[in-house]
Amino acid sequence: MTKEEFKIAVEELNINLTDEMLEKLEQFYHLLIEWNKKINLTRIIEEEDVYLKHFYDSLTLIKAVDLKQKETLCDVGSGAGFPGIVLKIVFPHLKIILLDSLNKRVIYLNEIIKELKLESIKAVHTRGEDYKETFDVVTARAVANIEKLLNYTMHLVKKEGIFIAMKGNIENELTNEVVIKLEKKYKIKNIEKFILPKEESDRSLVVIERKK
Repeated sequence: MTKEEFKIAVEELNINLTDEMLEKLEQFYHLLIEWNKKINLTRIIEEEDVYLKHFYDSLTLIKAVDLKQKETLCDVGSGAGFPGIVLKIVFPHLKIILLDSLNKRVIYLNEIIKELKLESIKAVHTRGEDYKETFDVVTARAVANIEKLLNYTMHLVKKEGIFIAMKGNIENELTNEVVIKLEKKYKIKNIEKFILPKEESDRSLVVIERKK
């Protein structure tokens, strides 16, 4: 996905990117590549692949939630900063916490935040189950299977908030048996399925609420 294709695809998500946002995304790409030489962050390093599989993919969260109407977000297992850093660049009003269990990734994330001059965002070296704050939106991208994931993320979700698992094909993971088990504790509000453009791979956004 070229930068122009990225911009058009994001507009189709009803997101208008400013020149400043595009510049910060480009800067983020170059910083990611430099840091990736020092620590293992991602196998995806070609610019067009990063714009599609990391940047665009991160922004597809908007298919499941109107982030313009939310104030706080937690990205559990943020890794290289996806979706958290991308969401902060494009939705600067959000107050974001990035959680990661590996300290060298947390150091990297906080350096990225500093270099990009991002405010109201920080990376914290901890596991999801050990963090105590609550958020409007909690998300995790390609982290653990959904049953395990909910065990250490749902306490982070505000009473009226939502958790969104960003997944590929969810069919094998979210079987009828698993759904029945999960719905004893939580409410599966929605499963948004779509195809990642160009690559045409399956994506799923599983939206889960606390039971009222």
